[in-house]
Amino acid sequence: MQLPILETNLDTIAKDTAAKEQENAAFITLLKKLNSQELDAAVQRLELKITPAIDCTQCGNCCKSLMIGLNTAEADAAAGFLAISREDFDDAYVEKSLSGKMLMSAMPCHFLADNKCTIYDNRFAGCREFPALHLPAVQDRLFTIFMHYDRCPIIYNVMEALKTEVHFETPIV
Repeated sequence: MQLPILETNLDTIAKDTAAKEQENAAFITLLKKLNSQELDAAVQRLELKITPAIDCTQCGNCCKSLMIGLNTAEADAAAGFLAISREDFDDAYVEKSLSGKMLMSAMPCHFLADNKCTIYDNRFAGCREFPALHLPAVQDRLFTIFMHYDRCPIIYNVMEALKTEVHFETPIV
């Protein structure tokens, strides 16, 4: 399958997302009816083609707009990498809930500079996995995937290519 020209301009993607709200609702309905393993395979195949064609450092929108969770081991590793105490790391970068869950305390992420992660080799699992199209159970994650459709050029382009692959016909409005 030949890929179309990929869209990476976030303003264009945002406008397109707004214009395709009803279309995407119908598309989600169709995706829920497909064989889940075949859907996973199609999404993963498209993700493998599209991701290398998009330079995330030209965007960095995920790091600018997502709440990043982390766990104790990740916080320990990042503190060690930064050569600061865990207490100083938490004070500078972490917000904790009453139940002990940890989030980065700012958006954009403290570790984003020039659209690049300054702790890339020690980034958190949520960062490593995003946009998570390589993970199974796409049907179970459609809400989350489309929540990020206007935020991530990879998700946007994979979903648009998937429309072609599954022969989705845009409903007439």
